[in-house]
Amino acid sequence: MPKFVTIQYGDRAGYDRTPQPVRDAAHEQDARLRSEGALIGRVGTPVQVRNPDASGVKTREGAFMSSDLPIAGFAVIEAADLGDAIDKISHVPCAVAHGVVEVWPLK
Repeated sequence: MPKFVTIQYGDRAGYDRTPQPVRDAAHEQDARLRSEGALIGRVGTPVQVRNPDASGVKTREGAFMSSDLPIAGFAVIEAADLGDAIDKISHVPCAVAHGVVEVWPLK
């Protein structure tokens, strides 16, 4: 079955203004995805890693990219196709709590 990487963006303000029953249902969707074998996790502080021309590893704490909302988590899910992946991910916390979820097909 095809795999998809999801990047979930959201902040506490959006989460807190979402009604509790909607948040509860979103967490239940995360649990369903986990039970189907999805790898789901929240993010910590990122570290950028570079090794130009294999000349030596250089690291820098912090995100490389920026967005209006912080990255809250990632998931790797299986779905029949992109439409199925969108359906599965459209009910997770970041999607329903005023955030956004990107769905990236793995090739």
